Amino acid sequence: MSALIIKDRVISNQQPTTLIDVVSHDLRRGRGALSNTTGRFEAQARHAFDDGWDSLGDLDVFKTDVQEDATRSIITRNDSPDISFDRSINPYRGCEHGCIYCYARPSHCYLGHSAGLDFETKLYAKSNAAALLEQELAAKNYTPATIALGSNTDPYQPIERERHITRGILEVLARTQHPVGIVTKSALVVRDIDILGTMAEKELVRVAISITTLDRTVARTMEPRAATPAKRLDAVRQLSAAGIPVTVMVAPVVPGLTDHEIETILEAAYEAGARDAGYVLLRLPHEIKQLFREWLSEAFPDRAGRVISLLQSMHGGKDYVAAFGHRQRGGGPYADQIALRFKLARQRLGMTGERKSLRKDLFRKPVLPGGQLALF
Repeated sequence: MSALIIKDRVISNQQPTTLIDVVSHDLRRGRGALSNTTGRFEAQARHAFDDGWDSLGDLDVFKTDVQEDATRSIITRNDSPDISFDRSINPYRGCEHGCIYCYARPSHCYLGHSAGLDFETKLYAKSNAAALLEQELAAKNYTPATIALGSNTDPYQPIERERHITRGILEVLARTQHPVGIVTKSALVVRDIDILGTMAEKELVRVAISITTLDRTVARTMEPRAATPAKRLDAVRQLSAAGIPVTVMVAPVVPGLTDHEIETILEAAYEAGARDAGYVLLRLPHEIKQLFREWLSEAFPDRAGRVISLLQSMHGGKDYVAAFGHRQRGGGPYADQIALRFKLARQRLGMTGERKSLRKDLFRKPVLPGGQLALF
């Protein structure tokens, strides 16, 4: 039983001090985060505590709530030198997979939510994504380049089974022969092999499957609602068998917890049909610093100190350095060791093939209702 206390806090250029709320396990069963601390942009912090008076009654279990996102544009642009694409589409905001390390968590604070349990329970669906995409592709000044699908949250998270928003986007891209790269840790991607296989024949698609660990126990607590490691490997196998280029992403590498699996993950992925691989070091920007520490202390208390110590050794003593060129790989001896191990494993397995650029010369602008059809 608990009551609620609301405290004002000063919003400044520095990150505000927040009150830590570890939620009862019964209320967050099957979720990744342990707490739901108020977002950093809010002027007030809300903190649940036991006042002995049963004043609020029983608190509600955190259930998934999906709202419609009223977005008026669907293609997001970026100019980051750390990534290979300049545009992306995210069919959903928030992600029910609940991966504790997800670098997208802090983006939920822009919506007035917490980066903790809110991120994995308060979801937004862009149901008009396919229609918006068709309008943007039809724009007179639009020029094609690979669109990354799922750069922030997973396009194949559980609610996609009912919503089919990602599939609708793929149908538009296939019809217009527009190149797309997909990143997911869901086995649901195999549902769309009929579309992806046809696009692959025209060199219009590649899929990256994220495999963080092969240990079911670690995966279950770290990525509670994502597909099991075995299911992801089976997805690699099915996609590869259908002629769809598959990359395995060891992302993130968690030093002291999953980094010992780099070679075995690549071996299993190669056996399943993946012929390319990449990795990203664990990143702890903004609220993730505290969320990850809370989780680590509960899930792996015996390793928590070593994990944080190793991570800080790769960021000059800090939890995270956001500088381009550093944030995804880190620096120092341990980071160099991870990079070398990854490189040698790829070479030994023959996963060093050049990534062919997807074709953009086949693109055909969609014709909107009332529009002029092309003569040729």
